[in-house]
Amino acid sequence: MHEEKGLVIIYTGEGKGKTTASLGLVLRASGYNKKCLIVQFGKSWFTGELKGIKNLPNVRIIQGGKGFLDILGSKVSKTEHKKAAAEAFNILYKGVISGKWDIVVADEIVGAVYSKVLSLTKALQLIKDKPDTMDLVLTGRFASKELIQVADLVTEMKEVKHPYQKGILAKKGIDF
Repeated sequence: MHEEKGLVIIYTGEGKGKTTASLGLVLRASGYNKKCLIVQFGKSWFTGELKGIKNLPNVRIIQGGKGFLDILGSKVSKTEHKKAAAEAFNILYKGVISGKWDIVVADEIVGAVYSKVLSLTKALQLIKDKPDTMDLVLTGRFASKELIQVADLVTEMKEVKHPYQKGILAKKGIDF
């Protein structure tokens, strides 16, 4: 049997929907009994997907991080963010090279690279070392030209209009 080439997919851009797109991909893959691992960088709070994913077969989600770097009111140092990103990357890398997953989502890894809490070299090594048939999804703002170059599919989310512009805050079930 011919095994399909695994893709490197990036969801990037300043618009909303990068994580949501990757989770939609996982939802679809789950319907085909694909084994999916999601490692979230920078997310350390409850989101609806944490509970929803528990109901999907063959899907595991791991949060790694201390929240977003320099988010309003954060007292977490860049050193602490780097340590958390390194820990999340180690979990991610072990999952990728284990060969036991069909699809791996590295949620917010692109932003971790952009904000320099994780090196571009590590992200490129992850892509290089992934099994040939594994699909690897990277999400986050500001994808570098180097990441875009090695990807098979890149989608840029562009904000056209956002409720925050009218003072409407993040909404449960929509934004988190």
